Amino acid sequence: MRPLLVLRPEPGASATVAAGRILGLDTIAAPLFAIKPIGWTLPDWRPEAVLLTSANAVRHGGAALAALADLPTYAVGAATAEAARNAGFTRIVSGDGDVEVILTLAQRDGIRSLLHPTGREHREVVPGDIRIVRHIVYAAQAVEVLPEAARDALPDAVALLHSSRAARLFAGFVDPAGIAIAAISPAVLAAAGPGWRLAEAADHPTDASLLAVAAKLCNHLS
Repeated sequence: MRPLLVLRPEPGASATVAAGRILGLDTIAAPLFAIKPIGWTLPDWRPEAVLLTSANAVRHGGAALAALADLPTYAVGAATAEAARNAGFTRIVSGDGDVEVILTLAQRDGIRSLLHPTGREHREVVPGDIRIVRHIVYAAQAVEVLPEAARDALPDAVALLHSSRAARLFAGFVDPAGIAIAAISPAVLAAAGPGWRLAEAADHPTDASLLAVAAKLCNHLS
């Protein structure tokens, strides 16, 4: 079987590699980003709830975020929800899909204000009737050249794309014509652009679904 190239930053890269190896897949980590914390302080108002769209925000939110662990917390994705639980948050509402789905749940619950710790590069969210105050708590610093592990594995490997930013960066490093990619969502697949040898999006935005798609592409190429 062809190797699977995991391009997401740590610690997510190692988690995906481990999940793939449990399934008998040859997974290789070659992160395109390094996560760096950015210091921040709590605002002078207390939100009614916390919005989490990234597990990295939980990992790098520091003491300021920990001080809000008693608040209702709306988390996008199972990995983000798990990171929140591990950090001591107990009142978690989670769901897969876009952040807009989570905001609908918050509105249903009568939430009027959310604090949103997030990365320096993030997708803007239309808040609707909810007040959202964002605080940048980490940055994902992109590599300047394709990691050696990726260069050694390509073009035989199937590349796993976990974000639109990674998709665009990877597309700028390689000739897509000879490479197969598996994307965690249709939006990420679209961000990678056209011209790939094979390209497919996962049915659900989870590692399990992404690995299943990648394994299928590997079998197709064998």
